Amino acid sequence: MPTRARAPLHSTAKHGLKIVVIGGFGVGKTTLVRSVSEIRPLDTEATMTDVSAAVDDTTGVPGKSTTTVAFDFGRITLDEEHVLYLFGAPGQQRFWFLWDRLFTGALGAIVLVDQRRISDSWYAIDRLEHQKTPFVVACNDFGETHAPDEVREALDLDPAVPLVMCDARSRESSKQVLISLIEYLYSAVPQGEPVT
Repeated sequence: MPTRARAPLHSTAKHGLKIVVIGGFGVGKTTLVRSVSEIRPLDTEATMTDVSAAVDDTTGVPGKSTTTVAFDFGRITLDEEHVLYLFGAPGQQRFWFLWDRLFTGALGAIVLVDQRRISDSWYAIDRLEHQKTPFVVACNDFGETHAPDEVREALDLDPAVPLVMCDARSRESSKQVLISLIEYLYSAVPQGEPVT
C-alpha cells in the first residue's frame, strides 16, 4: 500500500462510492476517517472557543479542544475502477442541518456510538431511518462497554441492523466496520440482481 503522501487517484477510477460516518459530538468520527483513509484526510477541525463550549455540551468529552465544523473527507481505493469516499459528519446539534445533504448519494452510513453517551446517537439513527439510508452501528471503545443486547435495546435498533464493537484509532478495526457495512448492504440486494 502506498504511503498517504503517495496515494494518487488512479486515472482508471470510474466509480465513486460514498459512505457517511455520523454520530454524536466527540464520538470519534474524525478519528475513524483518519485511521482508515489512504490519503491524509481533509478535515475541518477548528479550535473550540469559550463561546462554542457554552453552546456544545462538552460534559462527556472532557479535554476536547477541537471540533469538526463542516465535515471530514477520506478516500480508500478498492480496485482500479472503484473508490470509496468517506465523509465524517459534525456531531454538534447546531450542524445537524448538514446531515441530510451528506446522506444524498450515500451507499450507507456508520453510526459511531460512545457507550457512555448512548442517547447522543438517537438523532443520527432517526435521520438515517427517515432518509432510508442503510446503516450499521459501531460502538467506539472508550473503556466503558455494555452487552450488545443492552446497546441494541437502548437504541431501539431494528434486529437486522448490524451492531459491531470497534476502536476508531485502529486502522484494522475501522476497516472491519466498513466491511460490516458493505456486507450488510450486499445482503440486502435480492439474489440474482446485479450489484452496481
